[in-house]
Amino acid sequence: MITFLRVLFLLILASMLAVTTWASLQCPLFAVPRPVFTHPWFLATMADAYAGFVTFFVWVCYKQTGWVARGGWFLAIMLLGNIAMSCYCLAELWQTPRDGRIADIVATRRAGPGPLGLVLAALGAAVTLRGLAG
Repeated sequence: MITFLRVLFLLILASMLAVTTWASLQCPLFAVPRPVFTHPWFLATMADAYAGFVTFFVWVCYKQTGWVARGGWFLAIMLLGNIAMSCYCLAELWQTPRDGRIADIVATRRAGPGPLGLVLAALGAAVTLRGLAG
């Protein structure tokens, strides 16, 4: 099961990076036309996505015991969405032996600063600021 999950989250990460790269090459990050940005289904989709991000972050808060790690992962998830979430899952899965139990991944708490979350938060902030600058 661990191998399957590693492959699954690698595919999610690769597909999110591919579609994000493709979209970035088509138009700037914050160049969404007003009619799209104000469309009810766009707003509903964004609300749904961010509700999912917060839900996932609640689990991260349980897993990560340090506030620095929690803060880094919060920013990373809110700025990078499923890219950060798949990275978190992959980091957890790579700390688990191939024959490990799912319960170990779900319930094992981690101390420390969570450097991956901090790096992804910085990357997300840089991408966002670059997009805002035009």
